[in-house]
Formats: sequence, structure tokens, C-alpha cells
Amino acid sequence: MKTILVTGGAGYIGSHTVVALQDGGYQVVILDNLCNSKLVVLNSIQKICSKTPVFYQGDIRDRTLLSKIFNNHSISGVIHFAGLKAVGESQSQPLKYYDNNVAGSITLLEEILKAKVDTFVFSSSATVYGEPGASQYQEDMPTAPINVYGRTKLMVEEILGDSAKANPGLKVACLRYFNPVGAHSSGLIGENPVGTPNNLMPYIGQIALGILPRLKVFGSDYPTPDGTGLRDYIHVDDLAIGHVLALDYLERNPGAITVNLGTGKPYSVLEMIATFEKVSGKKIPYDLVERRSGDLAEYYANSGLAKAVLGWQAKHGIERMCEDTWRFYSQLGAQGS
Repeated sequence: MKTILVTGGAGYIGSHTVVALQDGGYQVVILDNLCNSKLVVLNSIQKICSKTPVFYQGDIRDRTLLSKIFNNHSISGVIHFAGLKAVGESQSQPLKYYDNNVAGSITLLEEILKAKVDTFVFSSSATVYGEPGASQYQEDMPTAPINVYGRTKLMVEEILGDSAKANPGLKVACLRYFNPVGAHSSGLIGENPVGTPNNLMPYIGQIALGILPRLKVFGSDYPTPDGTGLRDYIHVDDLAIGHVLALDYLERNPGAITVNLGTGKPYSVLEMIATFEKVSGKKIPYDLVERRSGDLAEYYANSGLAKAVLGWQAKHGIERMCEDTWRFYSQLGAQGS
């Protein structure tokens, strides 16, 4: 049975990927500093899978800890989620993001090579494209990220590509994904960030619970059917399966690949609100406010390469995304969280 190290494995996407890995027969070791996640997630993973992954609390920049993990466990591959991800914060605190996301990834990669681990799946982002001049993003488009967060993701992609060329045994998959939403169907794990949410669905979920008062919808005059921005929202379970399939692909194929993960079908902010209201029975009050700088009217994935190369395709639509989000938040509310 192969053992996978998942950095940031207690976080939103990481925890769902840990479940998918364990369901797929992998052993999992998690490394997470809990800066934007909670230890209770491990109990939820245990309830879902009937087994708990090995957990280390710590940072990817801690060489001593990384060396200990690779010495203690026969790691065959790494899935790397551990990164700071708030776009606004990245603009105001760029050095924090370059240190954690770029320098941290270099430290991790150095220790991986030292331990002779040959498989690396990187959690990248559609933000690396910037404003490509087209609504549908393809992997061969020029990259020109417009914020620090996106630049850190692109830098790590380039570092991994150069490292794969210099180390022929290293196999790398960079997964560029769009807007993860939803939760596990059990309602036991989902997106529950520390502090005020930066993303749409956890913000809506907290409004539904009465924790937050109203939603600000940034921009209502875009050239879209209802004036609000169109985004490619992808169910987190679909995303998790994409990471497992990337691991499977790298077991059979050398070199480096870069792949989009998205549904290819964008939904507007108002569509997401209306669907959430429908499945939850909760009213979500909102205010239409001015656009945010850097936001695009519309973008979505061309995921043809993921289907052709990984055999991956998103399965869940907007109603399932909202139903699972509400199930998770209604259980949080019942627990008083």
C-alpha cells in the first residue's frame, strides 16, 4: 500500500483529497501548520473513512520536521496544498506569500529530492492566467498573473518544471483549478475558514446561520446575463478525485504535465445565491456594490486535457454544490460552531 504525504491536508481541499486517497487504498500522512484549518477535521476524516491519517503539525519550511517525516515513513508521492491563498492579503503582505508559497515549496522540493521521492502533485490555480483576453482558459495560453498570490503559484510551477528537467526521475503534475465549492456528502467536512471567509460559498453559509449579516456582490454591470460575474465553480469532491487521478497518471508517465480542473460551465454570483436559497430555504440578503479591481466579467476552464490525459471530468452541478454546502453548514450550526 503506497503512502502519500499531503501538505495542508487538514484544510478544505486537502481534507477532501485525503478522504479520496484513503478511499482509493492509499495510506496518508498529513503535514499542516493549522494556520487556516482545524484539528477537529481529523476526527471527521476518521468518521468518514473509519481510519485516521498520520498527522504532523508543522510547517513546510521546517527542514528538520520534513526530514523526520521522510525518515519515518516510506513516502511514494507528495500532494502539495500548503500555501497561503487570500488574494487581497497577498497584495498587502507580498513577502509573507513569497516566503511561504515559494520559499516553502523550494524547501519541500529539496527534501523530496533528498529522500528520493519521485512523484509531486502541485495545487496550482487559474489565477496564473491573469487576463488572457478570452473567457475559456486553456493550458497553452500565456500566463500573466495580476496579483502576488497568482505569481507565487506560477513561480512554483516554473520551479517544478525546471526541476523535472534537471532530475529526469521526478514526475510532476500542476493542477490549475478554478473555484472550489461544496462539501463532502456526509456534511462532516467542508470549507470552514479561520476568520471571515474570503470565498463566496462559506460567506453565504455563515449568512444562512446568522453569523454574518449580508453579502456584498462586487459588480452588477458586467456584460453577462444578470450583470454579475460568471465563474467556473467546481465541487470539491470532483477536485479531490482529480488529484488521485493525477497520482495514478504519474505512476505510469514520466515528466511534467499541467492540467486545468474545472466544469467548463460558468455560473453567476446571483445564480449561486438563488440556488442556495432554493436548496436551503434560507434567504440570503445581499447588496450590489462596485466592481473589485482585477475581477473579470467571466472565466471558465477548458478541461479537455484533463479528460484526455487523466480520464477526469467534473460530475457534480450547481444544485449538488449548494446542497452539500448547506448540509455542512447546517451541521455546523447544530453543533454551535
